[in-house]
Amino acid sequence: MSSAPHTEEQRANSTRIAMEQHSQWLVTAFIASGMLFMLLPGTFLGVWNLIGISQQHTLSTLSPAWLQAHGQAQVFGWIGSFILGIGFYSLTKMQSTLTFPVRAGWTSWGLWTLGIALRWIGGVTGWQWRILLPLSGALELTAFLLFFRSVRRHRPADPAQRPLRRETWMVLVMAATVAFLVAMIVNFAALTHLALYGDSPALPHVFDQQLVVLAVWGVLVPTIWGFNARWLPVFAGFKKPQGVRLLVAYGLSVAGVLAVFAEWLPIAAVLFLFAALLAIDALHVWEPAVQPAKLLHVHKTFPLFIRLTYVWLVVSCVLDALAVLYDHAGGIWGASRHALTVGFIAGMVFVIGQRILPAFCGMRILWSTRLMFWSLLLLHVGCALRVTLEPLAYESYWKFAWKLLPYSAFVELTAVVLFALNIVETLLHAGRQPL
Repeated sequence: MSSAPHTEEQRANSTRIAMEQHSQWLVTAFIASGMLFMLLPGTFLGVWNLIGISQQHTLSTLSPAWLQAHGQAQVFGWIGSFILGIGFYSLTKMQSTLTFPVRAGWTSWGLWTLGIALRWIGGVTGWQWRILLPLSGALELTAFLLFFRSVRRHRPADPAQRPLRRETWMVLVMAATVAFLVAMIVNFAALTHLALYGDSPALPHVFDQQLVVLAVWGVLVPTIWGFNARWLPVFAGFKKPQGVRLLVAYGLSVAGVLAVFAEWLPIAAVLFLFAALLAIDALHVWEPAVQPAKLLHVHKTFPLFIRLTYVWLVVSCVLDALAVLYDHAGGIWGASRHALTVGFIAGMVFVIGQRILPAFCGMRILWSTRLMFWSLLLLHVGCALRVTLEPLAYESYWKFAWKLLPYSAFVELTAVVLFALNIVETLLHAGRQPL
């Protein structure tokens, strides 16, 4: 009789192990496909675009559909895949169930990856774009709905297991998830309308920029703030975040997104700047750490590069405000967007990703801390070159800047390749001695 409880405990342990394995395989698939989009249609296409712009000394000769395909691959293909993969992985850490949505997870990955690929193919080649673009939007939306449904279903069923008050980071991540769903709905509706009534595979410029703002300030930035609130006190030794201030910062960012859709750009610029400053204050990013940083298997500059990403966030907001007043050819707007997407978002993915992704993908150890350092350093150097040179070239302040612009792209491309190499080697050689 005494063996029955022991058998049940063994079954429960086996179920937990199987669930952990399924989640690790799935997050690995999302990370792998995300890096593929980062490298090929994302970064390589971005370098190609910048070379073309530099040769022509103007942005007007480049296909808007190409530019939008590049942005789609970077925002949704790369970062979006990472968010979905980490989201599915987090379900295994919830105590409400021993089941893992295996079928929903892999179906979501397949639909998401195919949708991003079709969006890029239709935008770049123009082949059957009236079919491919709305189909891609439908696939992406369906994939995200599967993810959203899985997250909602895996909440603790027992009210006693639910926290009386949700932590700030959870509120931010959940709000960003809802914004992600809104972005997917808007994206699908826009692509369907374009297929029915448009004359090219490019969305109208103003609406495309509004959709980018929704994706970046509505989804990516608050997601980063949320996970920073959860992880930075643990990994970097920062003070615990001020929850109310961080939520107010999020509220200002949402108001900024709404202002952009209302075309109140000066108001939006002010709101984004105050949101960034308040988030930095709430997260204590630029204050001395209260605990030693956990630097095992990561480079010792880990806290420094975390702080540097928030410098880029402020630089982006300041350039955004200057663009409202002084931009004539898109140079200052472009520099602001690059500081935000590369300096802040990609910079945070590079520094935090190399800290957590090895653990998520099977409790691995990062292959090379030196590659981590060089990927981060080159990313920020390339970003500094791009953000400095783009206004000088586009706004005709210094013509020689056109010749230097492509070098910024190659520096960033090198950084991306080193980051991808480090993660791939980590996944392929789990038992190898790290460098």
